[in-house]
Amino acid sequence: MRHTREQPILARETVIRGLALCFLLVTLAWVVAGPSGLLAWGEARQSLEQRQAEIIRLTKARDEWRNRVALLDQRAPDPDLSSELLRKNLNVAHPDEVIMIVR
Repeated sequence: MRHTREQPILARETVIRGLALCFLLVTLAWVVAGPSGLLAWGEARQSLEQRQAEIIRLTKARDEWRNRVALLDQRAPDPDLSSELLRKNLNVAHPDEVIMIVR
């Protein structure tokens, strides 16, 4: 009789261990492929690096524009930049002049 009582206990332990293993496998899959898992973390890091490069590029462009705006101050405009803009935009150059745009 004792032998028959142990079989349901063993079956219950097997089911509990199986459920625990399933829970651990689902948790592992969530850690690897979930919305904040290891795969998403790598993609987020790559996206962050791209955005940081974009910020550096835009900051450089903003600083260049700030410099040009400062040089075109109404109280004391830079004569070289003013002359360059007039010649470039209004097409006022002498026939023997050569305009070189350096970037």
